[in-house]
Amino acid sequence: DVGCAKGFLVQDLLAVCPGLEAFGLDLSAYALAHAAAQVRPRLVRGDAAWLPFEDGSVDAVISINTVHNLNRPLCAQALRELMRVSRRHRYVQVDAYRSPEEKAIFLQWVLTAKTHGEPDAWRTLFQEAGYDGDYYWTITE
Repeated sequence: DVGCAKGFLVQDLLAVCPGLEAFGLDLSAYALAHAAAQVRPRLVRGDAAWLPFEDGSVDAVISINTVHNLNRPLCAQALRELMRVSRRHRYVQVDAYRSPEEKAIFLQWVLTAKTHGEPDAWRTLFQEAGYDGDYYWTITE
């Protein structure tokens, strides 16, 4: 889980899939230090644009509402990194809007997203980055 914060998804995956090797990465030392004790050893501090993992070292990588916190060039770099480390499956979720009204709502509550746009803008970025994984967007209506 790239952008795992306190590792809640990693903790949930371990609970429902005994034997699964699940790990998380986050930039925030605070979040990692305040993760549940049983999941903390599975969490790594790092940057989504430069993942500290070997090429093809994981079966699946997920990043929910994280890569959009990077500026556009680093967002594309993070997408390439997700592909580099994953042997098989990748999934990202990002913020998007479909109309000027949705964009206005988005801009009222966005705190950290540096890269955002309509779904077609995301598709363009995915294509430019060579990202071939699955994706979806969070849209505030």
